[in-house]
Amino acid sequence: MGKIIGIDLGTTNSCVAIMDGGKARVIENSEGDRTTPSIVAYTKDGEVLVGASAKRQAVTNPKNTFYAVKRLIGRKFTDGEVQKDISHVPYGILAHDNGDAWVQTSDAKRMAPQEISARVLEKMKKTAEDFLGEKVTEAVITVPAYFNDSQRQATKDAGRIAGLDVKRIINEPTAAALAYGLDKNGGDRKIAVYDLGGGTFDVSIIEIAEVDGEKQFEVLATNGDTFLGGEDFDNRVIEYLVDEFNKDQGIDLRKDPLALQRLKDAAERAKIELSSSQQTEVNLPYVTADASGPKHLNIKLTRAKLEALVEDLVKKSIEPCRTALNDAGLRASDINEVILVGGQTRMPKVQQAVADFFGKEPRKDVNPDEAVAVGAAIQGGVLAGDVKDVLLLDVTPLSLGIETMGGVFTKIIEKNTTIPTKASQTFSTAEDNQSAVTVHVLQGEREQARFNKSLAKFDLSGIEPAPRGMPQVEVSFDIDANGILHVSAKDKKTNKEQKVEIKAGSGLSDEEIQRMVADAEANREEDKKFHELVQTRNQADGLIHATRTAITEHGSKVGGDVIGKVEAALADLETAMKGDDKAQIEARSKTLEEAGQSLYAAAAAAEQGGGADAASGNAQASKAADDVVDAEFTEVKDDKK
Repeated sequence: MGKIIGIDLGTTNSCVAIMDGGKARVIENSEGDRTTPSIVAYTKDGEVLVGASAKRQAVTNPKNTFYAVKRLIGRKFTDGEVQKDISHVPYGILAHDNGDAWVQTSDAKRMAPQEISARVLEKMKKTAEDFLGEKVTEAVITVPAYFNDSQRQATKDAGRIAGLDVKRIINEPTAAALAYGLDKNGGDRKIAVYDLGGGTFDVSIIEIAEVDGEKQFEVLATNGDTFLGGEDFDNRVIEYLVDEFNKDQGIDLRKDPLALQRLKDAAERAKIELSSSQQTEVNLPYVTADASGPKHLNIKLTRAKLEALVEDLVKKSIEPCRTALNDAGLRASDINEVILVGGQTRMPKVQQAVADFFGKEPRKDVNPDEAVAVGAAIQGGVLAGDVKDVLLLDVTPLSLGIETMGGVFTKIIEKNTTIPTKASQTFSTAEDNQSAVTVHVLQGEREQARFNKSLAKFDLSGIEPAPRGMPQVEVSFDIDANGILHVSAKDKKTNKEQKVEIKAGSGLSDEEIQRMVADAEANREEDKKFHELVQTRNQADGLIHATRTAITEHGSKVGGDVIGKVEAALADLETAMKGDDKAQIEARSKTLEEAGQSLYAAAAAAEQGGGADAASGNAQASKAADDVVDAEFTEVKDDKK
């Protein structure tokens, strides 16, 4: 059995880890970095860039560079959060045929967020394969604890598109708790994991206990906001810079995608700098231009100003902490340790708010960028049998149920129920002689069904005619260890049953997923061919340079026919290099190599001939030297000054 890798698929950055010699190890990518930007770009020549290379060219290619797509995955286009995002990103977001939010390139190519995420997962997979020297097919992927069923299913689909069998979807705070608590001793304790990442926020209250020699991680409660994160903090800075520039120059930079992308990079840098300094300067020369000429942006930003801009966002993260504690039946004083996860927790204002709420300083010995991937790798080790005596008891973050008469949401599984779990309830018909019932599956906490997240609708037909209230229909909910829901409805009299695995939210049919898998495979092959072509071109370029150097050094020593052949082979190879035919470049490289060898051979022969003549001359000079008579001489010193 191959390794099960652990992947933290983040909004801003992603990370991959494996179990190596009983310890979790984060793997460096091809650039030597331990985290990879979750950014995918499509270039004009059809190349797909992932990670740092995509981020570097974002300023010059804003409409084809996709970032923070995790905030769109499993969401409808009409969601308020998606609508809010449209004004903050330079790339296109639109509604797919089924109402899901998709993205669009500048040449109108449409893609599901799952396809973009799959590219990032492919990079993580390749990073692990390069390190291990073997193929990787299985993974544990993390998601925000507050992800709903649709978003979890969509993440699994992204894994499939990337060529991964997703063995388990695990909640990010739970993964961080695993990373923190696996090798810690000190008895039973309750910890709070505060996870403020690039795009999402979660808080989980987790009890770590020793039970019969087994370390048990039990999630007592979880809460969060899947649209609160570092991106929102960046956007506040961007808005401030845009408004200040508009006041000064009368130009609204929101309408300029290129300027917007430069502002995004500058805002992120400024925010990071202000975690360790009190003031920074945002300096963007030639940010735009008008009839009077180019315009430059130069604005000072203090830590105090940044904190004022994001104060409500920080406060917004504290309310879920309060709810999670209440749901767990605990007070802040019952929490033994607070763990910070996610890059945004490096902000002093965030750390202070967390310390004030829980009444204790958060621990600083957990790497906020890597803990989640490490926990995912540990869970992979548990599933593979490499890690023993660990039991993970996670929960479903939101209540699940169905719509009943009068538009009421009837809960079948309450939020914070330990998973996997099953629950059933019996319902009846609302009208006489009703032959079918529609089961509308929902997720959320509101009493009114219409305010909750619709997951699926399906019909159970063939119910025998009877007065209303007589037929008995048993609705069963089954949540697996990934937090993904399976629902069935059965007529108890006829035993007719209808089952559904909730897939509607991801918006991708099996056919669409298979097409995307095939596209990904084709692209992998295309990428491989592209890299091979580049390598062949580079080798040919090196050969051309070496041959030109040889002509310069040895051309005068050999005949014109030899030089003619070499120059003809050179011209042929240079012509081939203008095209994309790898075989032709290789063939003409071989011809040039052979011509080059004949040049070296002719030059060597000429040198040998010249060497014989030189030897003869030396012998004569030696004889002449033998005939020379030594003379005595006296040194005469000139004393004149």
